[in-house]
Amino acid sequence: MSPHHIQLASRRRLLQFLAASPLFAREALAEALRPSDPAEWAPRDLDKLITDPKQALDVFDFEPVMKQNVPPAHFGYMATGVDDEATLRANREGFRKFALRPRRLVDVSNIDMSIEILGARYDSPIVIAPTGSNRAFHPDAEIAVAKAAKAGNHLQILSTVATTSIEDAIAARGAPVWFQLYTTQRWEVAEGLVKRAVAAGAPAIVVTLDVRTPAKWETFVRLRRTDTRECGSCHGLNDYLSRKPNFAGIDLGGVSTTVVTNLTWDLIKRLRDAVKVKLVLKGILGFEDAKLATEAGIDAIVVSNHGGRVEDGVSATIAVLPEIVDAVGGRMPVLVDSGFRRGSDIVMALAIGAQAVCIGRPYLWGLGAFGQPGVERVLAILRAETRNAMAQLGAPSVRDLTPAMVRRV
Repeated sequence: MSPHHIQLASRRRLLQFLAASPLFAREALAEALRPSDPAEWAPRDLDKLITDPKQALDVFDFEPVMKQNVPPAHFGYMATGVDDEATLRANREGFRKFALRPRRLVDVSNIDMSIEILGARYDSPIVIAPTGSNRAFHPDAEIAVAKAAKAGNHLQILSTVATTSIEDAIAARGAPVWFQLYTTQRWEVAEGLVKRAVAAGAPAIVVTLDVRTPAKWETFVRLRRTDTRECGSCHGLNDYLSRKPNFAGIDLGGVSTTVVTNLTWDLIKRLRDAVKVKLVLKGILGFEDAKLATEAGIDAIVVSNHGGRVEDGVSATIAVLPEIVDAVGGRMPVLVDSGFRRGSDIVMALAIGAQAVCIGRPYLWGLGAFGQPGVERVLAILRAETRNAMAQLGAPSVRDLTPAMVRRV
């Protein structure tokens, strides 16, 4: 459910509570019933879902279509946060703590959104974040995502637990794809995954740092309980990793999950010494770790809280981005993800100092709704919104976006 839908549902529940409760005075109820400002003159009609990607006005239009198309358990896997889902909400609310400061009288007739990251050039700063198990949402899975990335010339990062191999993803993308790595508890497994990705042509390995305990996904479990399908034939016990193509041929003895409790700076150093391509760390939330990453010879970092999927009660990534950018001091590219849904969100992060913004759930909404055309439309909407936000801000190119264009409120 989108933040817009959550807001409307919460308002309805509040009004129902106030109306039934003797604890609130009539004045309080009258205040709650006061029309909102701005008024909802054109609310979303969830009974009339879009039937074509071209009908979408924003990325949120795809989410209810995906929910209609995808089995409850699979939709829940995508939508869930952890515990109270406070981090999930914080990622969206965090953008309200900042405001853009437009500059006027700047020629924005031509907007250049192109960027360069680790030696490769892309047409926009919008990156395809790694998300697992895309075949749960559409039969074309990560292949559809890769083809959509190709159409818009986006950098794509493929998940370790993708339902498409790194070789097939690169072939569909028609260009190198970064490989996201869960090291698992055994070095030999991480080494096997890295060797395969590098041999396939991945120019960067993106190590995820934040999956240290099993996630308590309450939304996922509640939706799974409503799913009437028999899942045992597809989801047998202890075979989660062995069913993923990137693990083919790798001995998984003693390893059944992506949870990693033994990942330390010593192992990162071992990876840095072993990996001859670029090494990126994903999951940085503290400026101290960002500084250590620069000292360890890391090539880039991703400021990420995993979209609120692994830990609750942590800050929105946009909130910690300024201090991390300051700590890095331009010594490496800083990417960011978690909660980005609008072009203005993307431009805000770029102005603060991120080199690129990674998108996750929105393209999955498009995938689950319409397959590749849905993903393409989601990315097109975000590109158009980003272009418009840059023009309104007075930034003809990404390099013209500066910290002075953002202030805390």
